[in-house]
Amino acid sequence: MKVGIVCPYSFSRPGGVQNHVLGLAGWLKEQGHEISIIAPGQASPALLAETGLKPAEFVTAGRALPVNFNGSVARINFGVGPALTVKKWLDEGHFDVIHLHEPVAPTICLLALYLTDCPVTATFHTATPAVGAITIANRLLPRVVSRIDASIAVSSEAAAVAQHHRGVHPVVIGNGIHIDDYPIAPVSGRWRGGEHPRLTFLGRYDEPRKGFEVLTAALPLVTAHYPDLDVVVIGNGSSRSVEGVRFLGGLDDMARNRWLGSSDVYIAPQTGRESFGIVLLEAMACGAPVVAANLRAFTEVLTDDQGVVGQQFQIGNSASASRAILRSLAEPRDLRLERGRAQAASFDWSVIGPQVVAMYVIAQQNSARERNKEIGPA
Repeated sequence: MKVGIVCPYSFSRPGGVQNHVLGLAGWLKEQGHEISIIAPGQASPALLAETGLKPAEFVTAGRALPVNFNGSVARINFGVGPALTVKKWLDEGHFDVIHLHEPVAPTICLLALYLTDCPVTATFHTATPAVGAITIANRLLPRVVSRIDASIAVSSEAAAVAQHHRGVHPVVIGNGIHIDDYPIAPVSGRWRGGEHPRLTFLGRYDEPRKGFEVLTAALPLVTAHYPDLDVVVIGNGSSRSVEGVRFLGGLDDMARNRWLGSSDVYIAPQTGRESFGIVLLEAMACGAPVVAANLRAFTEVLTDDQGVVGQQFQIGNSASASRAILRSLAEPRDLRLERGRAQAASFDWSVIGPQVVAMYVIAQQNSARERNKEIGPA
């Protein structure tokens, strides 16, 4: 197939949806499909090359503007200029299917949905109910929303939001990873981190929903039992100084994976608005025991046929978090290693990708059926 992928978020900054788009596009290309991505901003040649893509397979929809959304900052664009760029991309692409991500927010995805006559597959990522401009767009453009031929949601949480607020019924297909990109090594000593136990937090710690303050409030009880605990924070944010915590800043994927692989606990204290949990998969793939808030999306990612792989705690409850960390540290380091690795591997692109392609076929079939209805009997 020739697949056009529309991402609403700029590639000038890292993000889960952007990484998902790149991973999917790279896998599709490996399988022999033709790919073109359009998004705000510009993806660097080095970033594209990481997933086997070329600069010609990325088209910029223009400059992105920062917008506060979902407790974070989304860099998107909309308007006449982006619409003309999207129209040109569609006209020249001759795509067999269009794949939109977050299709009904006021971004280039909504523009593409309005302008295309190709079969459309849409992936819903957000676990945030529709608000403001999104709600207005749904009310004003019901015909446009009905143009979606096949719907995907990355989790049951995202599917419930899409069904309630958008009126669609998505199939749940999680985000994908390349399991071979994550090194793993059983530990020979007591701790994965070396001579001292290591706890790692990864994320934009200035965003309240990432739960960094939940972690810092939990640390005193943990360090009372493990005074030599090495606490590492990976991610971008304002300059901070917290006793006993090392801030490493943003790291590339290889360096991040090394830290995850040498972590005795990966902590995910997010307080809400999480529709998946890709970093939980990444941590398990690297062998790190996971301690996570019991968000619905996190529980879904962590659960295999034996139950939850890791420890969970009550959302926003620091005392509960500290107890979960202590339970994890008390376990043998490799107790959950093989289960965690297997659970992460169940989201490898070799598993996820064919499910997405199957939705492309469904979109083509549904689109053809609708066109036949419009034409009517001969």
